[in-house]
Order: sequence, then structure tokens, then C-alpha cells
Amino acid sequence: MSALKRSLFVGLVVMNVSLILLVIALLVRRSEVDRSLQPSTEVTSPGPRSSGSGSTETATRRNSYVVERTANEGEVARETMGISAASETPDSESRTIELFRVTSPSVVHITTSKVARDFLSMNLQEIPQGSGTGFVWDKVGHIVTNNHVIQNADVAMVAFDDQTSFPAKLVGVAPDKDLAVLRIDAPAKRLRPIPRGVSADLEVGRTALAIGNPFGLDQTLTTGVISALGREIKSDSGIPIKDVIQTDAAINPGNSGGPLLDRSGQLIGVNTAIYSPSGAYAGIGFAIPVDTVRWVVPELIEHGRIIRPGIAITVASDSMSKRFKLPPGVLILEVPDASSAAEAGLMPTRRTRFGDIVLGDIIVAVDNHQVTSTADLTLIFENYERGDVVDVTVLRQGTELVLPVELETLD
Repeated sequence: MSALKRSLFVGLVVMNVSLILLVIALLVRRSEVDRSLQPSTEVTSPGPRSSGSGSTETATRRNSYVVERTANEGEVARETMGISAASETPDSESRTIELFRVTSPSVVHITTSKVARDFLSMNLQEIPQGSGTGFVWDKVGHIVTNNHVIQNADVAMVAFDDQTSFPAKLVGVAPDKDLAVLRIDAPAKRLRPIPRGVSADLEVGRTALAIGNPFGLDQTLTTGVISALGREIKSDSGIPIKDVIQTDAAINPGNSGGPLLDRSGQLIGVNTAIYSPSGAYAGIGFAIPVDTVRWVVPELIEHGRIIRPGIAITVASDSMSKRFKLPPGVLILEVPDASSAAEAGLMPTRRTRFGDIVLGDIIVAVDNHQVTSTADLTLIFENYERGDVVDVTVLRQGTELVLPVELETLD
């Protein structure tokens, strides 16, 4: 055999041997990988290693483990940690989800429009005016919302979360409290009143949740806390609304009239206003406390307005008193003849026969409650009932007098 042929033969032998060694190495490597995929007995066994059924359970778990690892790496990680794949949602999150699921059918979207006559055709047409939120008050069909949501509206429609809608009739309004009540003719099974809580025992830091329709976006849930209590805001009539709840739960235009809820899903307030230079959410929202809502709504349902006791007098506006630089208080302009105020001796503003104006009594206090404005006088009487006798302190030509006056029902 020539030298060339011997070289070729040796080369082929070396190549074959190398190929065989490579195949053997790959097979060994694969076997090691397969063994590494098998979990140890300590991982897969739920208890101490034993013979019989225990070894069968270990084998069973090992097989399922391999399948799960092949199918889904994430499932394996959870299995080895002892947490099932269908891990339960944390309690706080579950409660929030359940609260929204239960309460959202009670929250409605209110759209309003005004009826106007077309200038060309002279036909009546509805012009969209605005929208807001409301909620079911009782099984009769009463819906509570803000007064400013339906103010100046001729037509109102109430839509539920399933998009069923009903025309609403106005039952009553309380501009001083920014509350209004509508009524719809809906099936009783569709009406789910929100359980009412108490606002007197609220504390700063408690969870607060708002459901509404901000910017027309139906069924929106926002969460936060009660950030302050005892706030005061002005109503549309200019009368302050006291003891208002402040919250950082996001409230935007369209949330007005919606419920503010506590963690248990009870009503603690009615969302009414936001504090924002831009008109959108800025971290501060206000809600009328449910303790106020509890006595105002029944009044609106029964009478269409708030029937409150008071003194049957006509008083000067605050701006008039400031213009004439009068002492702090409320100037009496008129006192009806057939009234308890006249019987008590309260004096009105009058003219002499020579045309001179003689100022009437200036009310400065009622039962030791200081009176500096007409709003003070209105709010003080909310704590009384018709027939109660109050001590009214007045200034009469610089002299202070105290006169007992029986409260009457004001129209």
C-alpha cells in the first residue's frame, strides 16, 4: 500500500472514532439533563419518605411535576411554593370587587335636557343640558341626586348599569342642601336601595369609595380615604352646607349626585363638589353627609321641599347690611301682623310720616348662638321644631333686648 493510501485510511479511522465519541458524549449529556429535571424526593413528597403508598404518591407527584414544568414553567414555581395556580385574590381587593358588583346596579346615570321651540319650524325639541349620577333610595322608585344636576331641566332620563332607562319625574328639591329627589316607574325587582350608614362617627383615614359617571363614563369606581371632616361649602342658593365630608377618592364632573360608600358598602355621603382650579380632579372632593341626607330626603318625598321652623319675618340681604355699615347681624325689614314674631314684639324697618327711615331690630343671637348673617339664621333653626320657643337677642337703636319667640312653619 502506498504512503498516500495509508494516510487516507488512517484519517478516515480517526474521523469515525471522533464521531462515535461525540455521539456518546451527547447521549451522556442528555441523560444528565433528564435527571436534573426530576425533583428530589424531599421536594415532591408531602411528608416523610416511606414505603408502600408513600412511594406511589411520590412517583405520582414527580410525574405530574414533569408535565407541569414542560407545559408551564410558572405553574411549577407556584407548586413548589405550596400555592395553587388558582390563588385567591387578597381579601381587601375581593371586598372592593364584591362591593362594586353589589352596589353598581343601584347607581344610575342621569341625563337632562331642556325643551325649546325651534325658531324656524316652531317645533318643540329637546336640547341636551347635562348629566350626573344618582342612586336608588327605596323600592318605590325614588332616586336621590344633587339639585345642580337637574336644575333648570325640563326632562330627565335615568339609566341603570344594564342600559335600561326610564323617564323621571321631579319630586322635590332642596337648593340649600344641593339635594333633589326624582321618581321613576321601574319594576320593584330592578330597584335596589343602597343601605344607609351613619356619618356622625366617621373618622379621618377611613376608606371611602365613590361610584359615578365622570365625564359621562358609566359605572366608574374610585377609591380613597376620608381626608377631612367638618368642612363647609356653599350651596347654589348661597347657604352654607356644614359638616361636609372631604375625600381624596377621585370625583370629577359627572360624579355629582353619586354615592360615597364606606368599606362595608353603606352610604356615608352624596358626592356634590370638587375643589379644582381646572375643573377636574385635584385630590379634593366633597360629599354631603348621610346624616343630613337622612332627614332632607323624607321631607322632599313628603312635601317637595324642606319644611323647617323659623321666624316669619323678612330680612335684609347681607350685602345691604354691609352697604349701610350695620353691626354684624340680620336686619328685620318686615314683620307680618298675624305672626308670633309680631306677638313677641320684634320691630320692622319703617318710615316716619316725614319720610325718615327708622331701622328695625337687628338679630344678633338666637339661644346664645351668634348670628352674623342670614345663613346663620337659617342654619340655627334646623335644630328646632315648630312650636319651640327661642330667645332672640336683638339690637334696637343701640340697646340690646332679649325677646322670646315661638317658631312657626315657614312656607
